[in-house]
Amino acid sequence: MRAITVEGPDQLQWREVPEPILGPGEVLIRVAAAGVNRADLLQAAGHYPPPPGASEILGMEAAGTIAAIGDQVSGWSVDQPVCALLAGGGYAQYVAVPAGQLLPIPAGVDPVAAAGLPEVACTVWSNLVMAAGLYAGQTLLIHGGASGVGSHAIQVARELGARVAVTAGSAEKLSLCAELGAEILINYRDDDFVARLTEAGGADLILDIIGADYLDRNLTALAPDGQLVVIGMQRGVKGQLNLGTLIGKRARIIGTALRGRPLDGPNGKAAIVAAVTERVWPLIAEGRVRPVIGAQRPVEQAGEAHELLASGAVAGKVVLTVS
Repeated sequence: MRAITVEGPDQLQWREVPEPILGPGEVLIRVAAAGVNRADLLQAAGHYPPPPGASEILGMEAAGTIAAIGDQVSGWSVDQPVCALLAGGGYAQYVAVPAGQLLPIPAGVDPVAAAGLPEVACTVWSNLVMAAGLYAGQTLLIHGGASGVGSHAIQVARELGARVAVTAGSAEKLSLCAELGAEILINYRDDDFVARLTEAGGADLILDIIGADYLDRNLTALAPDGQLVVIGMQRGVKGQLNLGTLIGKRARIIGTALRGRPLDGPNGKAAIVAAVTERVWPLIAEGRVRPVIGAQRPVEQAGEAHELLASGAVAGKVVLTVS
């Protein structure tokens, strides 16, 4: 088969590689499209190796059809349209994935759009609901509201009955956030999100992709008993924390990552995928939550797709199509 290989820092080539060997409990997907994530950019630059045992090929989500089914797998059939959460391997013509990380494609969604769903849907649900317990009436602040994760999180939080605040860097991105259901719109280039959230009574929950640079300000923006969930480190890995503010607000800071989780267990990937299939997929099938695809490129242009995502110019997901 062909796949994207990393020939050097950010040097991506579409080359012949061995086809995956299907193991027990796994399914082989014939890939139609793969989502692009910032973790892929880090891996291509040599900063984020895959978990032990995972494919060295880039790509943490994909969609297509089932090409083959391994031993000890039931409930799936060859040629069935599917999408999947991956630890790696999506930028290829075929990828093997544990059956527990497989999802049906939601009704009414084409494979290209479906390729941009598994990572964001599993990230959002595992953090907002399974880790932080977001519920109706709470105020949620999402940094990077127009990102792939952010655009999905706005819609899910709205369906849960939360009030959503977002930060974004342009009027166009804030307009998209408003269209998706955000109520408090903050241009981080011109406005102080701490002041805006303080005026609104504070954030009960903050979903943060920025990291160290926002750590202290996020804590200040929290309401009493608030929770800060850190899922990214785009602007630093080390920051100062005012423990007096943390204790005074009875706040919690949660750090999570999805890629390296085990398959099984109460917080494993299979449990997250099952919850997303049960709770989020019906919302997508009913049109209440929609995929937000900002750009698509042929997989041979993966390097260009990475540059596009890194530029911050695109809202929503960037997806690679595979022929």
